[in-house]
Parts: sequence; structure tokens; C-alpha cells
Amino acid sequence: MSQELRIIPITGIGEIAVGADLGSIIYEAMRHQQLTLQQGDVLVVTQKIVSKAEGRLVNLDEVEPSAFARIAAQQSKKDAQHLEVVLRESKRIVRMNHNVLISETPHGFICANAGVDESNVGGRRELTLLPVDPDRSAQQLRARLQQQVGEGQDFSIAVIISDTWGRPWRNGQVNMAIGVAGMESLVDYRGQRDPYGYELHASVIAVAD
Repeated sequence: MSQELRIIPITGIGEIAVGADLGSIIYEAMRHQQLTLQQGDVLVVTQKIVSKAEGRLVNLDEVEPSAFARIAAQQSKKDAQHLEVVLRESKRIVRMNHNVLISETPHGFICANAGVDESNVGGRRELTLLPVDPDRSAQQLRARLQQQVGEGQDFSIAVIISDTWGRPWRNGQVNMAIGVAGMESLVDYRGQRDPYGYELHASVIAVAD
């Protein structure tokens, strides 16, 4: 087990365009900082830049809201086009009350506004959507980064795609893993014993989160 946990920010990436080679961009940013990928490294990448690179953007001016979206928007004092996008990205509505919409996405995530976000998109009337398959996105990014390092290098890294979520009954938001490659996202301690001999029955740790 490692004796140390280090968190190193990667800077200088800049704006990500649709179709960008995200693996190459991240790798070059690391080289500029004189950083190298090492065995066991875990790269955490925000959902926003993955969605941008994959073209998961919606122009609100091109969205025609449904009658339901118009009525709900009027009641909640929200933008009807924005709400329509959220509804399209929702598999089902879990709760819609007090200007808050909690929904289940096609991925199975339960989160606010189906993960639809209007922040960090340059002030345009655009929204970002979650990647279609975050695990596949993480796998592709991991493969590209290991390719950048070069063939024959005997090491393995992990990639986590994270998104900012609220938490029930807790103030503030945290980043949660929505896509994982190269590591187990859960560690099951059930059946093991603690230092006092007690057998663990319910401890499954969400290490990716």
C-alpha cells in the first residue's frame, strides 16, 4: 500500500473545442509542467471538458419546448427551453418541487436537472449534457493517454470522470465519479475482520468517489 497520497493539479489546458483530442491536450499540459504519468496514477477529469470534446452541447435557441415544459417553467419561473432539455435528458422525474428538479438519467444516475449544466460554456445560450457513456469515455481517454506515453511502457493508470453533485441532507456539493476505467470503483470489505475481530457485514467503500 502506498505511504503517500498526492493531489497534483494539471494547469494550462484552456478551452476545449468539439472534437478535441483530449488525451493529447492533457498529456501536453502535463509535459509543460514537467509531470509524467507513473504506475498507479489516477487521473480525475471533469465531466465538462469531456462533454465539450464529445460535442455534448445544446444550443437553446434551437430547442422547441413542449407544452409541459412551458407550464412547468411558468410555475417554477425557469427558462422553458432549458427545462425542455432537462426533460429530454431524464428517464424519469424523481421530484419536482420548490424550483428543484431531481431526475433519473438514462445512465441510472439520480441527480439535479439530469446533469444538464449551463456553467463554463462561455456565456452563450448553450448547455452541456452528460457523456452518453461515461465509462466508455474514461476507457478511451485512458487508452489514448497510455498511447501517448508510448508502446512497451509497463505501467497502468486509472481515469475517473467526475461531476459536481449535491448530497441529500447535506449543504454544499462534492465531486462524484460518473465514469471509471482502470480501477475498481468499489472495494468490498464484507467478510473481513476489523482489528478487534469484528466481522464486517456492510462495508463497501466507494473508492472512486
